[in-house]
Amino acid sequence: MTLRRAASAVLAASLVLAAAGCAPGTDPQSAPRVTVAPDVSRAKIAPPAVVVPEPEPEPEPPRWPLTGVRTGTAKVPERPAVAVKIENSAASRPHTGLHRADVVWEQVVEGGISRFVAVYHSTYPRQVGPVRSVRPMDPATVAPLRGILAASGGQPPFLRAVERSGTQLLTNDDGDRGFWRSSSRAAPHNVYGNVKTFARQADRKRAEPPKAEFEHATKRRDATARAEGKKGRTADVRLSPAQRTTWTWAGGSYRRSDDGRASMSSGKRVTARNVLLLKVDVTSTGYRDPSGASVPKAELVDRGRGMLLGGGRAVPVTWSKKGTKAPLRLSLRGGGDVLLEPGNTWVELVPRGSGSWDVS
Repeated sequence: MTLRRAASAVLAASLVLAAAGCAPGTDPQSAPRVTVAPDVSRAKIAPPAVVVPEPEPEPEPPRWPLTGVRTGTAKVPERPAVAVKIENSAASRPHTGLHRADVVWEQVVEGGISRFVAVYHSTYPRQVGPVRSVRPMDPATVAPLRGILAASGGQPPFLRAVERSGTQLLTNDDGDRGFWRSSSRAAPHNVYGNVKTFARQADRKRAEPPKAEFEHATKRRDATARAEGKKGRTADVRLSPAQRTTWTWAGGSYRRSDDGRASMSSGKRVTARNVLLLKVDVTSTGYRDPSGASVPKAELVDRGRGMLLGGGRAVPVTWSKKGTKAPLRLSLRGGGDVLLEPGNTWVELVPRGSGSWDVS
């Protein structure tokens, strides 16, 4: 192609484009624009982001409801709590199987001596005792467990009150299995029991484990007494002129003494991870025991002040219980929940006015 022909072709094309762009009624700004798509065949495309789901937290291992200690099993065994009424007169010592209880309640009975309600769930010892009779404060103690109470017997009104509370009652006087008399002690301090045999007699309502009455920390350092308490290595508890109980912090637990002597059970020292001191009103029931002594009652359906010891430290608490079947609730005096250390607990029901404690 000659230069003249090429120039003519360019000029003609220019005239055509100009005519198209300046046609009457045509807005040059609205003329269609031609865009060229980029060549993506050579572009680098980032791979899609991979979303990695966060791992689900491992489930908390099951713990015994009355101690907060791991069960070591896939779930809490479906078996009842068994409470046993145990004597604490001088003639009853040393005890058998008392050191294996998950929770023990100490209460003043006639004559100023004390008696225990020892609750077993994580362990079922084959020998506990000496076993004695029911007292009027027992329904409020055992009813929240919805389990079994084993006793040697008791006055009919007290026995009926236990059964009305929803607790299954087993007694030696009725010939229930699991009781026997020891030839090494004189009556009435010679009745003993087998907790495993008591548990086997549970009715259908006792298939489920008890609900936790106290809240436990999963780690000892998070327990309320350790975290917020002041030094509390010794608790000198005077329940009455006839019963002085002392708890001394040593070796990671509180060691118990009765009237200045070491408390022993099956050849072992009685100890507690948690010691709970509660001020309670003690009233007269109007009943008398066979010796003629007046039978008192610690009023648990109430509220009051207390002291919690754990880890060598002590913290003031308040307590309340709305009804016989309701659990006993603890809180800090300024509000807030109370967490016990994992382990066994002893509860001292200290008569308001006549009883006292000194924590140092």
